[in-house]
Amino acid sequence: MATTNGITVRSATKDDFPAIVQLLETCFGMRYDQVELEHIPDLFPVERAFVAIDGDQIVGHTVDRTMTLTVPGEHTVQACGVSAVSVAPTHRRRGILRSLYTELHRRVEDDGLPLTVFTASEGTIYGRFGYAPSIAENWVEIDRRRAEFRPGTPDPGGVRIAALADSKDHLREVYDRWRRLVPGGQERPEANWEMWFGDPERYREGASTLFVLTHPDGYVLYRRKYEEHKSTAIVAEFRAVTPEAHLALWRVLLSLDLLTTVEAPLTDGDPLPYLVTDPRLVKVTERFDTLWTRIMDVPAALTARNYQGDLDTVISVDDPFRNAGGAFALRIRDGVAECALTDRTPELELGLDVLGGLYFGGHRARTFAAANRIQAKDPAVLRAFDQAFATDREAQLGWFF
Repeated sequence: MATTNGITVRSATKDDFPAIVQLLETCFGMRYDQVELEHIPDLFPVERAFVAIDGDQIVGHTVDRTMTLTVPGEHTVQACGVSAVSVAPTHRRRGILRSLYTELHRRVEDDGLPLTVFTASEGTIYGRFGYAPSIAENWVEIDRRRAEFRPGTPDPGGVRIAALADSKDHLREVYDRWRRLVPGGQERPEANWEMWFGDPERYREGASTLFVLTHPDGYVLYRRKYEEHKSTAIVAEFRAVTPEAHLALWRVLLSLDLLTTVEAPLTDGDPLPYLVTDPRLVKVTERFDTLWTRIMDVPAALTARNYQGDLDTVISVDDPFRNAGGAFALRIRDGVAECALTDRTPELELGLDVLGGLYFGGHRARTFAAANRIQAKDPAVLRAFDQAFATDREAQLGWFF
């Protein structure tokens, strides 16, 4: 299909699967569990992969699937979800990743999808392709022995302990309700559910198999890990459709017996620190990006979501990789946008990566401007742009891929 520096990039076939697995295990430093090997071909079909070939050896790989992705305003778009991007350690700096990405993004353009998204293992590689982290979470650690809810905090109840085998339909139903509300939530393929239900050993990192708490409007999947002088509940997935479910589930998590610590992912705006008497106990130990985004079609992407304020401006967008950039007239009224190429003079200048970083509302335009990554001629225009891209519900990745 394409040859660079003696390396050929082509579409993969089913016969390539064992060599692809070997490459991915080498690059990511892990071994797949059998349940993963059974379901990965359904989750990310090998026919959707591109491979880089040196002689008879696969030395590079990327694969994707089309995802139904929620965007601000409880709308959904079809997006390209990219996974398993890797180049063999023996073949660095030969242009292999760029060649793979050129073929991948050409196909996305042909498919007419407005976004490409992925979860990244490293943070310094993808900006040159027009990507930026667009959703982030915090990892928190809570001393359960000292955690108390503020007086007068309601106790909604409704939580039950459950077996994973008996909870599958409930988990699917709650997740689907949740992802329709939350920017960044994706429709979840059955193959991904089956991998979770199989509970691969490498997901556990020395902890137990999954425990389950259910609520009519939520659920928690967590593990227990025992170390010397410490017993921890590690939250693998927390989904609450309503504030009542969120509070009820946290009340039970923080009342588990024989437990010293709860570890969990939390968004910036999660109310948990405000529900307990000592907010310092909700201690952030790590902050990490969960989703990276590239805008493939600026008008299609910007008109697919809703906004928090009126706006009438022209933005200049620079695309360092493909041809998605240009000057765009952006007009927003009552939350609905119109966007088209224009020859009018821009009032805001930014990179395509910045626009991707703003897209789900996970970052603010004023912060990018303070970092000199948005140039604005008029502070009032920047304020209006910043307000418009804010969201009333925090973005959160649905399932890791």
